Amino acid sequence: MQPSPDPGPGDAVDLLALDRQVCFALAVASRQVIGLYRPLLEPLGLTHPQYLVMLALWEDSPLRVSEIARRLSLEPATLSPLLKRLETAGLVARRRDPDDERAVTAELTPTGRRLRRRAERIPRPSSTGWGWRSPSSRTSATG
Repeated sequence: MQPSPDPGPGDAVDLLALDRQVCFALAVASRQVIGLYRPLLEPLGLTHPQYLVMLALWEDSPLRVSEIARRLSLEPATLSPLLKRLETAGLVARRRDPDDERAVTAELTPTGRRLRRRAERIPRPSSTGWGWRSPSSRTSATG
């Protein structure tokens, strides 16, 4: 992503230029980070969204589905299929909350708890450890 040149005197700034959009920069950064996690999560049988659910449950289990959704900033309708896949994989069990039959809780199974030990081997991201460089450092290194 090459930044737009600064306009000269009398030139109009294109406020809608793609490289001037914070939302675009965040979307690119998000895809890059998720791409870095993909090969680390594949051996665990997890996608990045499933990994986030597991992180929430490794921190605190059981949790109401609504609480997981709140912690992950997800809509419950988005979370349900993730939990269903984790349940099918034997990592999570869903149950009606005995205190409130309208609420559903999710908790780790023994297999889900054991998976945490393998997940602890996932390296922490760092700008040098994963070989990732920001778009601006790539531009300056190549151009």
